[in-house]
Amino acid sequence: MSTSVPTPAEIAALPKSEFAFPGPLRDQLVAAILTGAKTSTTGLVVDYEHEGEALPKVGERAVVVDSDERPVAVIETTEVRVVPLSAVDLEHVIDEGEGDRSIAAWRANHESFWHSEEMREALDDPEFTVDDATLTVLQRFRLVSDLR
Repeated sequence: MSTSVPTPAEIAALPKSEFAFPGPLRDQLVAAILTGAKTSTTGLVVDYEHEGEALPKVGERAVVVDSDERPVAVIETTEVRVVPLSAVDLEHVIDEGEGDRSIAAWRANHESFWHSEEMREALDDPEFTVDDATLTVLQRFRLVSDLR
């Protein structure tokens, strides 16, 4: 992790990285990023498309915000893979830092999130579900600065 703290102007210029929705899950994920336990995350291609956002790119930096939208960290993307849900590997699962020790447990937890009312509302699709063919975005990152 870098010891230099970005200036407020540098932070403001970075895209925002939001993990989950504001609340206990986001707080847990942000805490794991700040301790270094979380170095990967999984998104859905359909979510990026719905939001009109480009997929992350290696070398890009983003500011991580907490549930109160406060900047708490800067991360840098180190790897991006787009794979079907059925191809998510155990190393990625463990590096998500959420305590899952099997792909099945990880998938059950993530499907619960992706099938939640909040996610379906965010995608404007009350019937949204994932399956083995659903394209995921596997992103690895490193903590650049702790802004607390």
